[in-house]
Amino acid sequence: MRLEGDVLVVDDTAANLEVVSQILEAAGCEVAVALNGDRALKLARLQPPELILLDVQMPGIDGFETCKRLKSDRTTRGIPVIFMTALSDMQSKLKGFDVGGVDYITKPFQAKELLVRVRTHLQLRQLHRTLQSRVDEKTSELQTTLQRLHESELQLVQNEKMSALGNMIAGLAHEFNNPLGFLSGSVNNARCHLEELLEHLALYQDHHPEPAEEIIENAEEIELDFLVEDLLKILTSMTVATERMRSISTSLRNYSRADIDQIVSADLHEGLDGTLLLLAYRLKGDAHRPAISVVRSYTEIPTIDCFPGQLNQVFMNILANMIDMFDEMASESAKSIDADSQQIEISTIAYADVVEIRIRDNGRGMSEAVQSKIFERSFTTKAVGKGTGLGLSISRQIVVDNHRGKLDVNSQLGEGSEFLIRLPLSVPV
Repeated sequence: MRLEGDVLVVDDTAANLEVVSQILEAAGCEVAVALNGDRALKLARLQPPELILLDVQMPGIDGFETCKRLKSDRTTRGIPVIFMTALSDMQSKLKGFDVGGVDYITKPFQAKELLVRVRTHLQLRQLHRTLQSRVDEKTSELQTTLQRLHESELQLVQNEKMSALGNMIAGLAHEFNNPLGFLSGSVNNARCHLEELLEHLALYQDHHPEPAEEIIENAEEIELDFLVEDLLKILTSMTVATERMRSISTSLRNYSRADIDQIVSADLHEGLDGTLLLLAYRLKGDAHRPAISVVRSYTEIPTIDCFPGQLNQVFMNILANMIDMFDEMASESAKSIDADSQQIEISTIAYADVVEIRIRDNGRGMSEAVQSKIFERSFTTKAVGKGTGLGLSISRQIVVDNHRGKLDVNSQLGEGSEFLIRLPLSVPV
């Protein structure tokens, strides 16, 4: 009968150790021996065997106590223990099973019985390891699948948010463009009509240099010269305003680009400016806090190959969180906040193959514990109903997974927070 496995034999009688060792080694086992419980515990911890044959009646700590200590140790608790003893009464056997033994061999034992019992428990031990390995493998597969499901869920949330936001903004821009086009055309027509009227008025003045007294008085009353000059300035201001509105409309359309499935070349400054444009109403001051100033420290950077709509969502999540933080500080503060004390700074710089974007506030900052969890799914420091905890988790997925970039945070309590985004000029395929 061939056996394979490491066996530890514990007995205070050297003759018993020799006999058992010879039988097991002849069958193919690797055997270690110990003359007492203390030595057995040390050997088992140092090099855990696959099976322990343990004598019950020993000086010092007996077999029952040795087994209890083995089962209380994380390193040795899984090793099966077979008791070897001359005690054959039912109470002793029950005690042996109660402290964690798996079997009993009664002295004097037969070699065949010894080998059969050892083989059975070595096979069970191997089977247990195989099953445990399969369980670990399946657990790992399930964890991987669960992680992928979480990532898919985040991507679905991201896609839905970007689709809804893009549709809303595109619709607003479309509705905005209709009256804007009419207004722009009307201003141009009004300018043309006014210029023609002024030319006609000039002809009257040239051909009738001495008008009636009533006309002179009326001209003085309405301040004709100032009126003509001011009307032209008003029309020029209206033209500038319509051009500004058209620029805003273009920025809105650029921000709403929902090109989720296609990488395109994009200007990150346009995305940042478009995001700030959408958040302009929240940056303004109100009765609770002063306006939040935004400092743009842009340098010349190249366009990058990316998913612009997704990166715009990252900018939106970070900036909106900073504004939320300033709002919370204002609501919690008993004293008024100084004007211009709340600031967000956005800086950009390009290196050889990377564009770096830093978005920093001078708010309350974060503890190390919060920083370690800030990108975790569903983690939020906001009150119930004020946030889902998905924003920054989605942002990291967009930057790291979708763009092969990096998104990090640096913060100290009382000194503000800085989010650092590093993006490659082109997304590796």
